[in-house]
Amino acid sequence: MSTIFITGGTGCIGSVTIYKLLQSPEVEKIVVATRSTNLEPLKLWLGEDLDPRVEFVTLDVADYDAIEEVITRVNPTHIIHLGAYQSPDCSAYHVRGMEINTGGTMALFDVAEKLPDLKKFVFASSAAVYGMRSMYPNPGITEDAQLAPPNHYGIWKLAGEHLARLFHDNSKVPTVCLRLNTTYGKGRDRGKTSAPTNALKAIAQGAVKGEVMPFEMPYQGRENYHFVEDVGAQFAACTLQDFEGFGAFNIKGETIGITDFLQIVKEQSEKLDMGEYAQLSIAEGADPNLFVSDLSHEKINKTFKDLPLTTIEEGVFRSLVEFRDMAEKGVLEYPIL
Repeated sequence: MSTIFITGGTGCIGSVTIYKLLQSPEVEKIVVATRSTNLEPLKLWLGEDLDPRVEFVTLDVADYDAIEEVITRVNPTHIIHLGAYQSPDCSAYHVRGMEINTGGTMALFDVAEKLPDLKKFVFASSAAVYGMRSMYPNPGITEDAQLAPPNHYGIWKLAGEHLARLFHDNSKVPTVCLRLNTTYGKGRDRGKTSAPTNALKAIAQGAVKGEVMPFEMPYQGRENYHFVEDVGAQFAACTLQDFEGFGAFNIKGETIGITDFLQIVKEQSEKLDMGEYAQLSIAEGADPNLFVSDLSHEKINKTFKDLPLTTIEEGVFRSLVEFRDMAEKGVLEYPIL
């Protein structure tokens, strides 16, 4: 049986990962470390009563002493490290972002080296470790491509990957780094690349209110999309399935142009009789999407079994249904600024 320690477990990806982990009979307990008292993202997936296998500890991952005390006491068999400042916060608060995204990650690995029963460490990395998209003229970018992060967030994620490799070298504990790009769907509320999700929310909210809520995408170009449930399922699978060694992997997703994504949204809205509320566009003079797209997921697909890849059409349809239901209940948060 597994005891899983997860940081960032009340965030978007953490919440859906916990939801997917709880579907495995192997999971006995999940200890969620969080700085936040807001459990609403988890309740989106688990319901108001949550699950008795989920426990909570208040923890600032930049506090080394607290990390050592908590993790040693929990003595997990698996660690999933998702807790981090997002891109906007990293740009605004460089030093705090470094303390959390690099210092906190280093502290976790340091303490994890001393754990007697640890079987796996999974680190949430990012496609931000790659360089500007102009560096990669061909599609199908693999994990061994040149890395040149374009912002502080990417630099610190790349530092985390190096710390993960060093941890594995020292401990021999199987260690996985998962690089993800634009996650969309239920619970995706923060960060610049929450824009596709907010476009869906605008339609659902508008349909329930009976008024058009125009939405402009703040960037243009191509984007690598991951349906939120797929992301949670892939984190859960990479945590629980057998794996030896160290590896960095692009998670499974689909890359299309943002104009194509908006067209899909329009078409799926029409299927749900919400088409008249799908007034979507790209902002005039919008900058190109900073992060690279066209990522290959061949490596992760060969290494782990039965990883889902929901089509964008289905993911958008399901998201619109859920957002409309939330809007009807008065619990849909929009807009997120």
